[in-house]
Amino acid sequence: MNLFRSAVVQFEAVPDQPAANLATVERLARQAVADGARLIVFPEMCLLGYWHLRRHTAERLRELASRADGPLVDRVRALAKELDAGIGVGFLEDADGKLFNSYAVCLPTGDVHVHRKLHAFEHEAIASGSSYTVFDTPWGFRAGVLICWDNNLVENVRITALLGATVLLAPHQTGGTNSRSPHGMKPIPLEVWERGDRAEIEAAFNGPNGRGWLMRWLPARAHDNGLFVLFSNGVGRDDDELRTGNAMILDPYGRIVAETPVPAESVVIADLDLDLVPLATGRRWLRGRRPELYGVLTQPTGDELDPRAARFSPDPVKLRTPTDQ
Repeated sequence: MNLFRSAVVQFEAVPDQPAANLATVERLARQAVADGARLIVFPEMCLLGYWHLRRHTAERLRELASRADGPLVDRVRALAKELDAGIGVGFLEDADGKLFNSYAVCLPTGDVHVHRKLHAFEHEAIASGSSYTVFDTPWGFRAGVLICWDNNLVENVRITALLGATVLLAPHQTGGTNSRSPHGMKPIPLEVWERGDRAEIEAAFNGPNGRGWLMRWLPARAHDNGLFVLFSNGVGRDDDELRTGNAMILDPYGRIVAETPVPAESVVIADLDLDLVPLATGRRWLRGRRPELYGVLTQPTGDELDPRAARFSPDPVKLRTPTDQ
């Protein structure tokens, strides 16, 4: 078997304290490498915290933002070289006069690949990215990055696979969100976390508003596209919501290779059997595509909304009828 050991991490970021969060990243990266991991995936926006950012002014966000070639990411880059491992971290990026919800994958070669969230909704001052991020790794496979909601739009994962990625880094801040859909996720009361009853917290985080929700769709992204998915997530309090952790690694058949039920800081490690990819069902299905039929995917319907409007709109979606064709 062609095995590659990787790790996904869940931890509770300290809001607006990049130095404290960087210290956590360094500590857990060293732990993962000591256990043999060569690629460590940390959560979305883990260097700054996440959901509280929506309450900041645009000016405050600019004060907190970092450049991709600035000292914060450069410290992670140096750590990756020191540990001879890849390290992915989420941060608020300042670039070309705009702010982005970004993710930097620092490789031991010194290369840094930055993905900007394609469907950013956290704050009106945070722009959405406009390109996919797929790159060669020193370990002989191509990797891709999609941040949180990017993964919920199926086209993004399919395109990432078509660009050659066989390993998808999927950093998140999810679980316990207030979905407007009647059968979507719902918030987990903060009191559950504050009471500190381990059994109660585990039941909530692994139930329909956490792991149960992930199981409705996340394995399909791996299976249908024939790639490994490295799912990392925040855990614990995130402003007025609770993140449910559920860090896991899935194989190209959508099977869970490793995960943690622990509702606390955790490092999940697994060996990826890269030889599974060529004959994976989804990878074979890709060869049966008929691109000439898919033009409708690139044609606007007139119903499109920007990511923030789509995420927060209270209006039901108007369904198309035969007269609309």
